Amino acid sequence: MPQVTLPIAKNVFGEPLVPCSFKPVTGYFRDGCCKTNEDDVGTHIVCTVMTATFLEFSRGCGNDLSTPRPEWNFPGLKPGDQWCLCANRWVEAWRAGVAPKVVLESTNQKILEIVRLEDLREHAYAIPEEE
Repeated sequence: MPQVTLPIAKNVFGEPLVPCSFKPVTGYFRDGCCKTNEDDVGTHIVCTVMTATFLEFSRGCGNDLSTPRPEWNFPGLKPGDQWCLCANRWVEAWRAGVAPKVVLESTNQKILEIVRLEDLREHAYAIPEEE
């Protein structure tokens, strides 16, 4: 039987996907990366940096990402945490003017099927410079 090799997940630049977060561990597969497959109904592909404004927006939309859920091994998110967000939720927040910043190197290229790279660049997260 031939061995099947899965394609390497790529980011929005067509390069190998850089991990989004291991603390808290994120991704549909809980491997730290914004990878997806046909089973990922939410399409968790946008690596974002949480803000209080976005977390409140998401809670208002029925998806409370702040409250810990020990039964799912979910610590709850706080501002500054990086997280693989569902594509549709990011677009919804973007249209509402409350989209969290995006870590482009860690965002799956699949998002380019619904959002232009130029729009993502306008929301790109810049690592703070050390003083």
